[in-house]
Amino acid sequence: MFKSISFLLIAMASIQSGATLAKRIFRIAGPAGTSALRLFFATLILWCVFRPWRTKISKKDLGSLAFYGLSLGLMNLLFYFALERIPLGIAVALEFTGPLAVAIFSSKKSLDYIWAITAGLGIYFLMPTSSATEHLDVLGIVFAVGAGAFWALYILFGKKAAGNIPGHVASSWGMLFAAIVVIPFGLASSGTTLFDPSLLPVALAVGIFSSALPYTLEMFALKNIPTATFGVLMSLEPAIASFAGFIFLKEKLTLMQIVAISCIMLSSLGSSLTAVKPIEPPLE
Repeated sequence: MFKSISFLLIAMASIQSGATLAKRIFRIAGPAGTSALRLFFATLILWCVFRPWRTKISKKDLGSLAFYGLSLGLMNLLFYFALERIPLGIAVALEFTGPLAVAIFSSKKSLDYIWAITAGLGIYFLMPTSSATEHLDVLGIVFAVGAGAFWALYILFGKKAAGNIPGHVASSWGMLFAAIVVIPFGLASSGTTLFDPSLLPVALAVGIFSSALPYTLEMFALKNIPTATFGVLMSLEPAIASFAGFIFLKEKLTLMQIVAISCIMLSSLGSSLTAVKPIEPPLE
């Protein structure tokens, strides 16, 4: 359990650092183009490193991987559209409604509900005040919530895919399907700009830190912790995102956001301490 939680923490720090890099090239490639580059390089890296074609995949498992990849791709695409319009910390907080819903509906213990409610309280505090709401882009909020819905599906389909095949193989196939879904949007939006050599180094870094590394770690973690625990642990995302936004994008935290982050961290700690025995993964 400790190893799986460590994987998740590293994955979340990596993905939010990558998001700050991605936001820096929106003005050149746009959110759809940046998402396409991210998934293209992530897929290339995973397939070169893990060579998933060597593992036999059944038609049933391939279907699960396709839905996993579809959820992953649309989650990334909508999140980048949101990130273009609203701050990183708020975008991630709104996106968290997806895994929070998974945590609540899959819970079997009363304490799990308490931690989910605590996390929900933190999300409530992360919402802008009535005066700040006027300065937030409404479409950005819609995109973030939509990304949260696909994040919930990503957790469910990812759990199913990881239960039957090795985690690194599932990550590689899922990333390929995600790239297939998103790249057409990127080409339609940005065209030949995606082939600008100046974008490639940053796009490669985004692919590594935002996709290849974190999603591989998450797939391994998904095999060893319950869905509810995974969902509530992911509540650390708004805290890490707010910190990354402060360090790399100069997005300052308000007192209310600090209170919210404290609530979310408490819920994650409580969930990890009261988690049930993880499901035994199949032999790889």
